[in-house]
Amino acid sequence: MEKRISDILDLQKISTEIRKDVIRSICEAASGHTGGSLGLVDIFTCLYFNLLNHDCKNPEWENRDRLVLSIGHVAPVLYTTLAHSGYFSKKELLTLRKLGSRLQGHPGRDHGLPGLELSAGSLGQGLSVAVGMALASKIDKRENRIYCIMGDGELQEGSIWEAAMSSSHHKLDNLMAIVDRNMLQIDGKTSDVMEIEPLSDKWTSFGWEVFQCDGHSHADIIHTITKAKGIINKPSVIIARTIMGKGIPSIENKHGWHGKAPTKEELSNFIDQISRSHEI
Repeated sequence: MEKRISDILDLQKISTEIRKDVIRSICEAASGHTGGSLGLVDIFTCLYFNLLNHDCKNPEWENRDRLVLSIGHVAPVLYTTLAHSGYFSKKELLTLRKLGSRLQGHPGRDHGLPGLELSAGSLGQGLSVAVGMALASKIDKRENRIYCIMGDGELQEGSIWEAAMSSSHHKLDNLMAIVDRNMLQIDGKTSDVMEIEPLSDKWTSFGWEVFQCDGHSHADIIHTITKAKGIINKPSVIIARTIMGKGIPSIENKHGWHGKAPTKEELSNFIDQISRSHEI
């Protein structure tokens, strides 16, 4: 079982270092999804360093909480958080997307990297897998929880809502979805591509308990998820308001950075912006 870090300043420092390594790994690869990875850092920090029951020395521990990353293209934030949590060496982060690396563009369990629960690629699939995991845990009478992280643009996939309907039907109170609500996707604003509002009402109508939080406030993230754990007989969803590219002000809220990697020339400036953003 990993030691929980409750001090908010310590969690903020961890997020800062994860952001730096996310941007370093993507720059080294000259390929990857920068915006969404940076936007989810604070949520991943809170999950792996405070909220999840997991063990980096025993990654296949039967009673571990499972984190299903449905938006597989933001793999850099998952890889970097796992490395900072002790699952493997941070040096390996610089092999991102390289031939033979365990850290490919989308997570793949067949690559042998510890800590992965899902081979992710096609959007809209993760929640269905999480439903299966949650049902299995119920049947086996395990006390663990299943967390599924989805993008807001991903909610335009019909398979998400089939899984949502199934979750409430089976009263999966051990299942928690987290929506990365940054209002953007690869082609622009979600409201322009395919409007998904009223989002809270949609989840409520499908039988879920809905919560909202500031996806960059460690205190709010922990408080909200802890509160959601108390819900019984229905699944919960956290709509987390985030900023694409968070931590690098010059690229924040710019959908062009959805899948763009920084150049070697941009790297030092981006690392400096991350450091200064932490100091503010």
